[in-house]
Amino acid sequence: MKKDILIPEVKDVHVAAVKVFNEEFEAYEWNVYLINNTASALEIVLIVSKGFDKKRETSLMRHKIEVLPAKNFAKIEYLQDDVLELNNEFKVTYFQDSTMMEKTFLFKPNTIRESAAKELPIIPKKGILAV
Repeated sequence: MKKDILIPEVKDVHVAAVKVFNEEFEAYEWNVYLINNTASALEIVLIVSKGFDKKRETSLMRHKIEVLPAKNFAKIEYLQDDVLELNNEFKVTYFQDSTMMEKTFLFKPNTIRESAAKELPIIPKKGILAV
């Protein structure tokens, strides 16, 4: 039964970590963003995230974005420095042109660091794209 369900391949939708300055706390921090680099809006976006390794696991975080317009981005969450040494997984489900889409994005341990930052689509800053 499950093999009969066709789930289209996700293209031009990304999850990225970007180091930004938090004016309230006067410190730099890593934030995770969802990037929509497609020509149509993403609707009813549901994101479930967690950090984990063989010994530890963080709580599940759940996020919802009603609509993410085409060629736009939205902040998902702040990443504490402690979880950068874990696998950080983001399961993203959304509707695009009345079709349900789904993809799991992963930042492997210690891959979120300034020296690995590169140009990102849509966001005018350098950051790290999840695989």
